[in-house]
Amino acid sequence: MSEHNSIQAEVAIPSSPGEARYWALNVIGVALILGICYYAELVLVVILVSILLAFVLAPVVDLLTRMRCPRALASGIAVLMLLAFLVGIVNFSYNQAASLADDLPKYTSKIQEDFLQFRKKAESFQVLNPQHEKGVLSVRTATDWGSLLTQGFGSMGHALLAGSFVPFLVYFMLSWHHHVRSSTVMLFRMEHRHTAYVALGLISAMIRSFMVGNLLIGLFLGAVSTFIFWLLHVPFFYFVGFISGFLSLVPYLGVVLAIAPPLFVGMEHLGSQDIFAITVAVIALHLLALNVLYPKFLGNRMQLNPLAVTMALLLWAWLWGAMGLVLAVPITAAMKIVFDHIESLKPYGDWLGE
Repeated sequence: MSEHNSIQAEVAIPSSPGEARYWALNVIGVALILGICYYAELVLVVILVSILLAFVLAPVVDLLTRMRCPRALASGIAVLMLLAFLVGIVNFSYNQAASLADDLPKYTSKIQEDFLQFRKKAESFQVLNPQHEKGVLSVRTATDWGSLLTQGFGSMGHALLAGSFVPFLVYFMLSWHHHVRSSTVMLFRMEHRHTAYVALGLISAMIRSFMVGNLLIGLFLGAVSTFIFWLLHVPFFYFVGFISGFLSLVPYLGVVLAIAPPLFVGMEHLGSQDIFAITVAVIALHLLALNVLYPKFLGNRMQLNPLAVTMALLLWAWLWGAMGLVLAVPITAAMKIVFDHIESLKPYGDWLGE
């Protein structure tokens, strides 16, 4: 009886005013950080994408520097190689898209026919507006396409302007790598500098393995998808296969996104058995990547439990949309590394971990 009363006493102990204030400040701080992330989306996304690209190009720069090439020149060569690679991909994609556009009218006509049939069925269930029964004339204003296009152009203009900073940010991150890292460590007190240095090293290794691992997995899935689509006689299999493979890397939504391209281009050429085979193949490749390839290439670096990853994807997708889905995992993994090296935040790191 006394033991039961002691347990109730421990549970019933109210939190002190200091603890309540501590939690209130934490909630305010988290809300402030989320607000900054929401309103500074464009700037933060550009910086984070530049960091990811810099980590991808870092081995190339290190190789050139070992060949006695100045680091500034090596960084410039690496950035130019990246730009040439991107221009080549864009050029190849544009040519394939132009070829696909020639066959697009018959695809769109079929989609329009299916949509019209669906619309007719939906309109048969539409409830009449009482105002129309009374003879009241309702006027619907025409869509102002000019304003919509102008608004989209403005947003696209801001995105292109921000994206133009990426090559310069990547170059300076590579050429000033050692200075940035040492200066960042010097921002901390003397007793915390070693911990900060170790944490930065772990974050660097995690991001590099994340980018290289995703690239290798995407190339593997793209090559296998291309071979399968070739066997099934999917049009533009060499183009659609790699698109499907890399779309499969998108967490959770990857299965749906990866199935869409081959079905879209092959709707006039594929039978029900081919469609079933494509669906099964894409799902099998996605499960292979999720359960075998990801743990092998990224498991030792990420160390995140599925619940934490799912909540992170939901949060960052809400904040940043599609880019949030891409950046959610490395951001959360970096947060876990930081939490693991700060004594007061270790419980949060344990919660995020496996």
